[in-house]
Amino acid sequence: MPVSNTSVNPARSTAAALFADTAAMSQLWAFWLAPIVGGVLAGLAWKFFDEE
Repeated sequence: MPVSNTSVNPARSTAAALFADTAAMSQLWAFWLAPIVGGVLAGLAWKFFDEE
């Protein structure tokens, strides 16, 4: 992302966190959990709004 230079790809975030000499590993859970939760919420919304 242009502002913070963060990765939005969980695989890329994991690779960078493995080799970073920072606290990146402690924040890695968010890069995996957020897309999974978003997918689940999108699936639930689709089921809720599906008219069939």
